[in-house]
Amino acid sequence: MKNLVILGGGYGGMRILQRLLPTQLPEDVQITLIDKAPYHSLKTEFYALAAGTIADQHVRVTFPEHSRLNIKYGLVTKIDLENKLVHLQNEDHVSYDDLVIGLGCEDKYHNVPGAEEHTYSIQSIDASRQTYQMLNNLPAHAVVSIVGAGLSGVELASELRESRPDLTIKLFDRGKHILSAFPERLSNYVQEWFTSHGVEIINNANITKVEENALYNHDECIHSDVIVWTAGIQPIKVVRELEVEKDSQGRVVLTPHHNLPTDEHVYVVGDCASLPHAPSAQLAEGQAEQIVQILLKRWNGEELPEELPSIKLKGVLGSLGKKHGFGLLAERPITGRVARLLKSGILWMYKHHSG
Repeated sequence: MKNLVILGGGYGGMRILQRLLPTQLPEDVQITLIDKAPYHSLKTEFYALAAGTIADQHVRVTFPEHSRLNIKYGLVTKIDLENKLVHLQNEDHVSYDDLVIGLGCEDKYHNVPGAEEHTYSIQSIDASRQTYQMLNNLPAHAVVSIVGAGLSGVELASELRESRPDLTIKLFDRGKHILSAFPERLSNYVQEWFTSHGVEIINNANITKVEENALYNHDECIHSDVIVWTAGIQPIKVVRELEVEKDSQGRVVLTPHHNLPTDEHVYVVGDCASLPHAPSAQLAEGQAEQIVQILLKRWNGEELPEELPSIKLKGVLGSLGKKHGFGLLAERPITGRVARLLKSGILWMYKHHSG
């Protein structure tokens, strides 16, 4: 019996399970899923969990059940590629025949002194819970600084404004204007929403140091009761320590079939993979679909295609609280209630068709 080991039950890992189970898994293959938590977490909604507008149960989806799916709960401490072993904290190692690494990412602090020690995060469900506790225990008129005005920072700032209208919220953006990677129409719409809702945007920010209850923008000290960091991500430490080829962002370089150039039995999916697009749940799912195709062909002894089609992304949607949103669908900008309703509908569909 071959053992396919999947590290991480994120969007990529879940999509692989959904496609192989219950009917496509060959009789001579079993799956071992290893994750810290006993459920799949909807990472795209962690901003709302941290802001206090949804409950913990709303970002959890149960893993599927199958007679040849074994789920182990534990923290991966090392991947031994030479001996085909995965080491877990306080547990025995797990051997594999094929391995899918989908362990996700963590915050990247860009060597800013004090950033890791004195800021809060929404990169994991545990971190989001801690951030929720800090934000929602604040007294009225406390100052919250959010560093990083990408999609995560924007959604957190807007959701927190609706959750805690009594707070002073500052959003620090490195660019000349917010969401600079989006069309100007969307950028202006989001900027105007924040202005009308009393969220201060600090453009051209350069955070040089962070201390307890203070951050330094261009070396100017700004008091902050809580600082949340959403200014970049990097592969998780276990992946950073792998002695394999990586790109300038520390992500693992892969063949067109999503496996290591030196090992056709080791695949990388999601935030740790070097791909032409920025990491996203949608990209991880598209990549997972192709990994399943490759696994089935290799297990059946079939010839692989020389190349796979480009992963097509349908677009991106962001929320501005519970009633407004913005996004790009088929490269067309959309704003307002329609964008928010679309995002809510997609989330509902995902939750009720997963697990």
